[in-house]
Amino acid sequence: MHVVVLVKQVPDTAQLSGSIDALKLMAEGGPRIVNPWDEYAIETAIQLKEEHGGKVTLLSLGRPEATEALKTGLAMGADDAILLSDEDIAGDDTLATARVLTAAVTKLEEYDFILSGRTSIDGNSGATPVQVAALLCVPQVSYVAQLSSIDLESGSFEAVRLLEGGREFVRSKFPAVISVVKEISEPRYPTFIGIRRAASATIPVWGPADLNLSSDEVGALESQVRWSEASLPPISEGRTEMINGSPDEVAEKLVDRLVQEKVI
Repeated sequence: MHVVVLVKQVPDTAQLSGSIDALKLMAEGGPRIVNPWDEYAIETAIQLKEEHGGKVTLLSLGRPEATEALKTGLAMGADDAILLSDEDIAGDDTLATARVLTAAVTKLEEYDFILSGRTSIDGNSGATPVQVAALLCVPQVSYVAQLSSIDLESGSFEAVRLLEGGREFVRSKFPAVISVVKEISEPRYPTFIGIRRAASATIPVWGPADLNLSSDEVGALESQVRWSEASLPPISEGRTEMINGSPDEVAEKLVDRLVQEKVI
């Protein structure tokens, strides 16, 4: 079984504060981490390999420093990692990103599952795995909380989707693209041996030429969505007002106050 995992390096939003320029953090640098949702996809892929054999390949589109995100996945137990990086593909929107990822998956030839997190914490669109599936013409199942059954002979699997109104049980054929939620597994900590192996790993870098893509298929100029501005939300100052009196008096004053503030 060959499982491909789409991994994204994102800004560490835990570091956002009123003293940090959000635009610089999001677009130009600052502390960066593996997209937390993708860690669940990496863990799921490793578990599939442990149960059915095969290998796990990580794909990431990003700047050269995104190799650190890939090395985190290698330290967890993935077998191979490939970085998709070039000046021509900088500034891609989700569709242009999906084109590059699809070309990379096609170059890998055989695969059974393509896994990703449900979304990324920076763009938060959740569109890329859907677009990858559409470009590859394979099934796509989102919000997967459990892979309950995989039948290698028939090439089918069963999954449980975690939806707002409950759980949905689905059956599909693979190869397929699956985006997972955190309920599917708990990401493991990298082992010491895994960390040493990842540190010495050489990660190949593929550009558009390696993927048979032309400049008119990728890049910011061909992207239809652009982030014109990113900024921190305005800081609102809270205030505390103490209400004194007996319980009945406090309750009456509180209700009057809530009505006055149009809370109720």
